Amino acid sequence: MPNFKNDDNALYQILTQAKAIAVVGHSDKRDRTSYQIAQFLRKVGYTVYPVNPLVKEIDRQPCYPSLREIPGSVDIVNIFRRSEYLPEIIKEAICINAKTVWAQLGIWDQASAQKALDAGLNVIMDACIKVEYLRLGIGEAKSE
Repeated sequence: MPNFKNDDNALYQILTQAKAIAVVGHSDKRDRTSYQIAQFLRKVGYTVYPVNPLVKEIDRQPCYPSLREIPGSVDIVNIFRRSEYLPEIIKEAICINAKTVWAQLGIWDQASAQKALDAGLNVIMDACIKVEYLRLGIGEAKSE
């Protein structure tokens, strides 16, 4: 089953073509990994939509209770929730026509991955989006 985690060309394409990333499980606590990675993604130029039903806004930006509430289109759904939440998140990602679902390190669910693939989505699981972005050298050509 294709998990693009080990395909550098696919990862590069996904990360360079994406403009908007929904961060599911985005925390408003600055010491949390989801907060720090979302900040990194904003800094390198992505539009980031925080998704967390328990938080109304993060750094004066609206936080959405679900993927369905996001007003714009989403290229990557970056997931910071435990694996048992993946089936529901994947279902929502398919509903909003996201192109890619990206589950962070340690997050993996075979059935959810297959469901996303069957719906035509790119799937990356058990990989950190920031680590891969930096490892692939994206953005280095356009930085100062």
